[in-house]
Amino acid sequence: MNASPDEILAQLKQRQFAPVYFLQGEEPYYIDLLAGLLEQHVLPEADKGFNQVVMYGKDTDVAGILGQAKRYPMMAERSVVIVKEAQAVADLETEKAWPFLEAYLKNPLQSTVLVFCYKHKTLDARKKLGKLLAGDKKTPAPAGTVLLTSKKLYDNQVAPWLSQYVRSKGQQITPQATNMLAEYIGGELSRLTNEVDKMLLNLLPGHSIDEDLVQRMVGISKDYNIFELQSALVRRDVLKANRILIYFEANPKNNPIIPNLTLLFNFFSRLLALHQLPTVAEADWLKMGLRFPIQRRDYQTGLKVFDFGRCRDIVHLIRRADAQSKGIDSGSMTDGEILRELVWLVLHPVPLHAITG
Repeated sequence: MNASPDEILAQLKQRQFAPVYFLQGEEPYYIDLLAGLLEQHVLPEADKGFNQVVMYGKDTDVAGILGQAKRYPMMAERSVVIVKEAQAVADLETEKAWPFLEAYLKNPLQSTVLVFCYKHKTLDARKKLGKLLAGDKKTPAPAGTVLLTSKKLYDNQVAPWLSQYVRSKGQQITPQATNMLAEYIGGELSRLTNEVDKMLLNLLPGHSIDEDLVQRMVGISKDYNIFELQSALVRRDVLKANRILIYFEANPKNNPIIPNLTLLFNFFSRLLALHQLPTVAEADWLKMGLRFPIQRRDYQTGLKVFDFGRCRDIVHLIRRADAQSKGIDSGSMTDGEILRELVWLVLHPVPLHAITG
């Protein structure tokens, strides 16, 4: 049975446990969350010593996993077997192990909760195990198996997800803070929730997570950060841009070049996409995850300052700077010098062919 994280969480709250959970996908947050809940709450502490086993994929095989899963619990209602890093089980999708794995999945021991944590990838849908778990109209998936496929969020999904996460904790977050976290950290949910949880611990009663708290807790300078640099570029504020660059060079650990280039690339790529629309409607802003007027301000200015051709060239220049930051055609340039050159080229419309040859 395919299930969403919310569906599985609802079942766990009601203490409804399936015999087999196969948790897979590129986004590890929900895999870790659900596996952690199963590890902590299926068995009482007194029963875990004899009835709960945690295995690691690189150290085991299908025979070892099934051997543990087929054991009856000792003086307890259930036993729990958790296979972490299951993607490293060498024979998980091999023909040799398949008959035994298939037989168990189709008829699992009801007193065992077997959990596979298959992280950063998904099963090959062309192979037998992937086909069995996914199921189809002719051959439904095994009734006792719950399959979760945890996908990475798209950029426009991060801010709404973050707002919902904070609300689920009984707190509020301002649009400015939401945008800053979504842009600065991106869709890495584990890191995002860790940062939010730290802020919630330091949140005064009756207050919301705001921009100031994000800046203090995440280590983003209030005046000298990538968002201020972005604003300086669209306003063509050369003095402000250079002050920010000086700060970045003096504080390289807090301002690594690759994340900053990623944010600039995202900004100018969105500008490029907006330029290709006949008119920019509300739905277009929402598709980009820009729900609030304050988030759209720099884009509206940028559309006036940089035309389509210039945005296209700037995207190319950012790609060039990214390659330089990885040692390609950079000579002896430092990260600070690479970013300084990029900013100069953005602010001064030098023909692209004159730069790239």
